[in-house]
Amino acid sequence: MGRRMDNERDTKTALVSIVIVNFNGGDLLGECVLAALSATVPVEVILIDNGSSDGSMASLRTAIGTGARLRVVENGRNLGFAHACNQGLTYAMGKYVLLLNPDCVIQSHTLAQMIEAMEAHPHAGMAGSLIRNPDGTEQAGCRRAVPTPWRSLVRILHLNKLFPRHPQFQTFLLNRRSAPAEPVFVEAISGAFMLVRHGAIRDVGLLDEGYFLHCEDLDWCMRFSQAGWKILFVPNVEVVHYKGRCSVNRPVFVEWHKHRGMVRFYRKYFRHRYPLPLLWLVEFAVWTRFLVLATQIGVRRIFSKWRTPIPAFGTGRHESNAKFRS
Repeated sequence: MGRRMDNERDTKTALVSIVIVNFNGGDLLGECVLAALSATVPVEVILIDNGSSDGSMASLRTAIGTGARLRVVENGRNLGFAHACNQGLTYAMGKYVLLLNPDCVIQSHTLAQMIEAMEAHPHAGMAGSLIRNPDGTEQAGCRRAVPTPWRSLVRILHLNKLFPRHPQFQTFLLNRRSAPAEPVFVEAISGAFMLVRHGAIRDVGLLDEGYFLHCEDLDWCMRFSQAGWKILFVPNVEVVHYKGRCSVNRPVFVEWHKHRGMVRFYRKYFRHRYPLPLLWLVEFAVWTRFLVLATQIGVRRIFSKWRTPIPAFGTGRHESNAKFRS
């Protein structure tokens, strides 16, 4: 289960168990944990580290000091996001559980406001907030429709731009639409900030560990809906997500698992609801998109190396060679 380190905790009074999965979260990890611990409601923080090698765990220990309501589990290697989340869920003692990305920063009042919205909607099994990018724009995916094979094909082929007003050619992302004034039910939210009732987890079950990275949140949303639980989007609560900080050094790896996860999602929920030729077409489009993105990433890396300044003649390497020759 991994090496465990416990500081002082008061799980009996924890209203919210905050599960954070870290993999090379950098300095943002400490900021994320400290912000979580500053919540105005009783919390416990359960941090699962998937073999970070960037010094983020050492920086965290320096930042939090002692006496924090924190449990740390160090796996020593990357076991996948869903697996690590499930580890954290097995320790959770709160009435609510918050899945929080290590590059996501909340405010002290965030959880109190979210719980107020959840209490007002007892049929909601999970809730998400309005997630902002660092530049203030709404982050894609914090409210969305289920990405059915047809909706995904529409987005990949940009059919929504050709037929912007046709209801059959709408993308599953809702961030381009005006945000609602009040909490509303949606089909899916983002796993970067996902507040869940503990009782609903006992009803639905843990995350599907067949997803290594990405799409496990969509899968959970589908299972919550199938079990009769509503999914709430709370627009008047905002958090900032510095998306991609944990994966900036391995973009192809992340894209591979993102696209692999989508194919798994389609096969799991839609193989008996859509004609096989359409599913094959969608899978072909998904993997074609992956190849295009991977190629673009590779080309950008090559050009970035080419753009590295070369020392002028008489300085740097050339200067040392000249001295050697003399």
